Amino acid sequence: MSAQSCLEANDWICGEYVRTRGQELLDATVQHVGITLVSVVIGLLIAFPLALTARRWRAAAGPVLGLTTILYTVPSLAMFALLTPVFGVSAAVVVTGLVLYSLTILVRNILAGLESVPREVREAARGMGYGPVRLLFGVELPLALPALTAGLRIATVSTVAMTTIGAVVGYGGLGNLISSGMEGFFKAEVLTASVLCVLLAVVADVLLIGLQRLLTPWTRAQARARSRARRERRAAGRTAKKAVA
Repeated sequence: MSAQSCLEANDWICGEYVRTRGQELLDATVQHVGITLVSVVIGLLIAFPLALTARRWRAAAGPVLGLTTILYTVPSLAMFALLTPVFGVSAAVVVTGLVLYSLTILVRNILAGLESVPREVREAARGMGYGPVRLLFGVELPLALPALTAGLRIATVSTVAMTTIGAVVGYGGLGNLISSGMEGFFKAEVLTASVLCVLLAVVADVLLIGLQRLLTPWTRAQARARSRARRERRAAGRTAKKAVA
């Protein structure tokens, strides 16, 4: 009597499932990555002018931050139900919902990054003849990059996870497999799709950390300077104790 395969045994970990459903997994992963990428890029393109508006006109800051926060609290099923009459049952429903959810994180972090730029730096740039646009893109945005990329990382990882919700309209990427696996209690399908989803989030986060390090080399120099200063203070303290003894 032949041994029961992991598919027949419905095991959680099953190499046979991965081998026989490779194309299905690949298609779902590609759809997942595509929806996530498009959603984050569109979210960033919308969040940036909103953050600039909130910074330029203080009266607009409250409504902008309040509206994006309210959108974030709308339950996903209700969001899709509201968007479906407008976009129909399509990937656009999922992308629009994810864009709206990402706004509260992106707007707040872009705004916080821009406001963290020291006033004397702005004044120095203006004294050197920088106009508003050059000041923004040449001075303020580079200095705001750490806060901006921190928000981008949170928004991206959140979007990777929330894309699975799109399974309710058939555009959830790996969420489609998780949903169908749950319906039939197909353990290998549920676990494999879930693990791939987590791996996508980790890979995206690592890539964004690398991008941040690449774009902000001065932060590493500052960290090295602070570390060197701490070592020098500790060494001076030990020397002083020895002298007292």
